Amino acid sequence: MQRFHRTTASAILILLGVASLVHAHCEVPCGIYGDQRRFEEMLEDTDTIAKAISNVQELASKTDALSANQLGRWISTKEDHATNIQHIVAQYFLTQRIKADNPAYVKQLTAAHAVMVAAMKCKQNAEPATAETLRKAILDLYRAYEGKEPAFEHK
Repeated sequence: MQRFHRTTASAILILLGVASLVHAHCEVPCGIYGDQRRFEEMLEDTDTIAKAISNVQELASKTDALSANQLGRWISTKEDHATNIQHIVAQYFLTQRIKADNPAYVKQLTAAHAVMVAAMKCKQNAEPATAETLRKAILDLYRAYEGKEPAFEHK
């Protein structure tokens, strides 16, 4: 019996550990949504992508080991933040928030797709224009989703 409790306790701890690593909002549905926070998070990710692109361009011509290490880290960071944006759009907006019965559905879906594509382009490219295109796409999604101009404190 004690072995069963230890096994059960271990399984619960593992599940709790995995659950704490999951970054997307729950899909229970819990009814607790933070749309504004998701947009702000995507914009912050975009700022990080823009900074990464700048650093990648700066480090790309250097040949020392430290620069090579930092170059790899900035590329990885850029891709991680672009992936986070794609996950927010897919797992939060597309599966939970954008509804087919909404009159703006096609507009919202089109805008969400544009964000996904722009994030992909940020992974594939190291040009500052890709980050700016992503920022514009996120703001366009906000307009399509909220039906108003964005008003963010985040810069």
